[in-house]
Amino acid sequence: MTSREASLTPQHLAALEPIENYLKGHATGKAEYIRKAFHPDARIISFRDRVLYSLTVDEFSARFQGEPAADEAQRKRFITQFDVTGNAGTAKVVLQYPGVTFTDYFTLLEIDGVWGIANKTFNAAPQAEAR
Repeated sequence: MTSREASLTPQHLAALEPIENYLKGHATGKAEYIRKAFHPDARIISFRDRVLYSLTVDEFSARFQGEPAADEAQRKRFITQFDVTGNAGTAKVVLQYPGVTFTDYFTLLEIDGVWGIANKTFNAAPQAEAR
C-alpha cells in the first residue's frame, strides 16, 4: 500500500478498485479487468472528428485482446483527480502513450455495495513528434 492509499478511508479504497481494474486492463490487454471495472450499463463516450461515439462495455472490452501492447514499456498511466462523496465519485486518469495522450473522466457509483465506473468520457490528444 502506498502512503497515499494509507490515508484513504475503506470507502475510498473500494471506490478506487474499478479504476485499478481499468488500469490493469490497459496494462495487460485483458478484457476481464475492463468488464470488472465498469457497471454493465456504463457507456464510453467521446467526440472525435465532429462525430459523437458511444460504446457499450462489451464493445469497449472487445478492443482488449488478452496481450499487452507491443509498446507497453513506453506507456504511463496515472490518476490525477479522485473524489468520493457517499456512493458517488469522480476520477480523472491520464494515459500517456507513444503518439497520443488520453484523458479519461469517470463517474463512479456504488450500486448494491459494489463500486463501478458508470460512465467514461475521454479526449485523445496527439503528441507532437520529437525533433
